[in-house]
Amino acid sequence: MPRASAAAAPLLPLLLALLLLLAAAPPPAGSESPKGKQKALRQREVVDVVLSLGLGPSGVPGRDGNPGANGIPGTPGIPGRDGLKGEKGECMRESIEESWTPNFKQCSWSALNYGIDLGKIAECTFTKMRSNSALRVLFSGSLRLKCKNACCQRWYFTFNGAECAGPLPIEAIIYLDQGSPELNSTINIHRTSSGMYAESVLAEMEQKAVAVEGLCEGINAGLVDIAIWVGTCSDYPRGDASTGWNSVSRIIIEELPK
Repeated sequence: MPRASAAAAPLLPLLLALLLLLAAAPPPAGSESPKGKQKALRQREVVDVVLSLGLGPSGVPGRDGNPGANGIPGTPGIPGRDGLKGEKGECMRESIEESWTPNFKQCSWSALNYGIDLGKIAECTFTKMRSNSALRVLFSGSLRLKCKNACCQRWYFTFNGAECAGPLPIEAIIYLDQGSPELNSTINIHRTSSGMYAESVLAEMEQKAVAVEGLCEGINAGLVDIAIWVGTCSDYPRGDASTGWNSVSRIIIEELPK
């Protein structure tokens, strides 16, 4: 039998197995018949052809076939595990400025004509919206003082019955005496005022519009009773005081941001 090429060597065991099967196959029943003899002869011819077959070199590799159709979608996989915890981020704070809403009030009187020398003159209740704000207060009206000798009176504000402590009281004073003969002075007046006013030479008849004004901090939010009072100056005798004579008097209150 011719020697097969090295490329056909892997096929030899398969061919030998086929030949053994053909040779071991029992002859069909009645093999003495002409048909049986003819079939046995054909088997021997096949064996002779296979044994005499010389295998040639490998052929040229064939081309790739057409892409196959998409397969059936697979089942979902197992969910993955949680990743490692990330680093703590930086905290960013945004400052949002609250818009300011005006908050003010006015209480007024056409003619107080209040002649007391000690005590509360008038009161105005105000609703304070914030605790971290300041209150601006103003009293505008006629203040008078007269006396035969030196005297002093003090007008001041209270907040819920107490004077302002943030930072100091809100007040105005009038001081009056007969002057100094050696300086040829017949009258001596000291007063707190927010403007320029003409002075009367007749001190005991004088009427003057004076403003008592200031800012007070440290007052809690809510209702605040704001009052104007009259009292004495320290270490000085009191005189004859009068507030709001024959004219309009008013208290103006305004809440301001700090």
